[in-house]
Amino acid sequence: MKNACLTTLACWLFCITLSAQQNSNSEIKTHVPLDSIVLSDPFVLADQQTNMYYMTGTGGMLWKSKDLKFWDGPYKVTATDPASWMGPKPMIWAAEIHFFNNRYYYFATFTNRDVKIDTVKNNVIERRACHVLVSDKPDGPYVPMKDPVYLPADKPTLDGTLWFENNKPYMVYCYEWLQNLDGTIEKIELKPDLSGAIGEGKVLFRASDAPWSREKDEQGNDRPNKVTDGPYLFRTATGRLGMIWTSWVYDIYTQGVAYSETGTLDGPWVQEQEPITPANYGHGMLFKTLDGRLLMSLHSHKNVNGRTLRKPHFFEVDISGNKLVMGKAYIP
Repeated sequence: MKNACLTTLACWLFCITLSAQQNSNSEIKTHVPLDSIVLSDPFVLADQQTNMYYMTGTGGMLWKSKDLKFWDGPYKVTATDPASWMGPKPMIWAAEIHFFNNRYYYFATFTNRDVKIDTVKNNVIERRACHVLVSDKPDGPYVPMKDPVYLPADKPTLDGTLWFENNKPYMVYCYEWLQNLDGTIEKIELKPDLSGAIGEGKVLFRASDAPWSREKDEQGNDRPNKVTDGPYLFRTATGRLGMIWTSWVYDIYTQGVAYSETGTLDGPWVQEQEPITPANYGHGMLFKTLDGRLLMSLHSHKNVNGRTLRKPHFFEVDISGNKLVMGKAYIP
């Protein structure tokens, strides 16, 4: 009851704050060109209900657009429970918005930097996990559902996405390399209303399975990279199940693709030999524009004066055959 009351209070306070933000011209920018937005892990919902585009990602903020070219924002849209494991001010990474059963579900990674769960090879690992919030509107507010925890508290997980198989919902996510030293992509079944998880996670594949990802070990020897990042699933026109995901080729941020030999999440998954995106582009997802064009949203990764700059970009994509084919950059 205490947690429920705190959640209600947090949501009430958030709605007041959100209203103030939306009425403040000094905080909300309008008519911002896409190439002026700095955003990691950009996810775009093309919402048929409102005939609008909603873009979110790392940072937990939301941008709105009618044409993909000019955007209004950023809006704060989450109302987490300060008494939960997330703490009062969680970091929010790689947020996604999925429309399902007439509601909007916010899949994101939340990090509580005040809670440490492990130390591996001198890396202190903070409490971090994928979680799901819900709203009746695409622009929130997004609030917690029933289950306080979707994934194990002693494992750092991130970049959860939604997929349906045999009419059952699943979260597909990364178990972070910081703890297991060879990042994995895993699945876990969700309750029919997405309000919690069922059972335990299952490994689909490991970072080291990718022939294209590379890094140097402590002795300078070549080996597969250990990072798994940003999974997103799709089906080609032939019914083939694919997954785009991101890792590194030495210091170059890179996205590849894998295909399931059985057409199911359980695989086995076979990695393509080469990356599919230009160098220093990654964490992609696919969406259809309101007029039916298939695009990939992803971010560029660039070092500018010692600071990493990540900006959203769109590319044309073709999945009309048996595999995903990247097209040219799409400029709205």
